[in-house]
Amino acid sequence: MNRPEIHLSVAPELRLFIPSERRQGRTSLVTDGTSTLGHVIESLGIPLTEAGRLLVDGALASVSHVPKTGESVEVLSVSRPQQVPGAPLRFLLDVHLGTLARRLRLLGVDAAYENEDIGDPALAALSAKERRVLLSRDRGLLRRRELWAGAYVYSDRPDDQLRDVLGRFRPALAPWTRCTACNGQLAEADKATVQEQLRQGTQRAYDVFAQCADCGRAYWRGAHHARLVAIVDEAVREFGGDSP
Repeated sequence: MNRPEIHLSVAPELRLFIPSERRQGRTSLVTDGTSTLGHVIESLGIPLTEAGRLLVDGALASVSHVPKTGESVEVLSVSRPQQVPGAPLRFLLDVHLGTLARRLRLLGVDAAYENEDIGDPALAALSAKERRVLLSRDRGLLRRRELWAGAYVYSDRPDDQLRDVLGRFRPALAPWTRCTACNGQLAEADKATVQEQLRQGTQRAYDVFAQCADCGRAYWRGAHHARLVAIVDEAVREFGGDSP
C-alpha cells in the first residue's frame, strides 16, 4: 500500500499538543494513504477545535483532504476573535473549571457549568443540544464526535484562563447581571425581600441588593466586593463592556 510522506509544520501555539520530536519547525510525516487531513492532525494529538486554517502547498484545504506524497501541510491556530456560528454566544465548562465559570458569570457571560463529573459523552451531547462552546483542558473530551463546538483552555491559572477565553471569543460583557452560583439573571431587590438570607450585621450595613431570578440567591456589596470589582474593571478595560 502506498504510504505518502508529507511535510508538516504546526503553528507554535499548537506545538504543546504534539510529540516533542515534531515540535521544531517543519517535519516529515508518513501517513497511511487513506486518512483525511483531519485524522492526521488528531493523530498528532491536536484537537480540531484548536486547528485554524489548513494550507496544502500554500492553498486552503479542508479537514476532509487526503494528503498525497510530497505535499507541504501547514496547520495554523484559530483566528482571534474566533467566530462561532449562531447566536447568542454561550459556554459550557467542565467540572475542573469552576473558578473560570464564576468569573465569566461575574462579567455577565452565559456560562453553564457542571459541578459533577457527568462523563465526556454527556458533556459533549449537552454542548450539541444547547449549542454551547465547551471549554475544557481535557484534550480527549474536545475530540468527541458529538461535540458542537469547543475550545482548549491553555492555562491552569484562573486569571490567564479568563483572559484567554475573552480574547479568543470576545463575548459581550454585562458585569453584575448574572448569578455566579447558577448562571441565572439578577434583578434589583429590596431588603425586605432578601432579609431571611442576611445576617444581622449585613442587614444594618447594606441597603442595595440584587437577587437571582432562578435560585433566589441574594447579592450585596460585601467584604469581597473590591476584589470582584478589580476583576471586572480589568476585563472591561481590556475587552470592552460596561462596569457600573
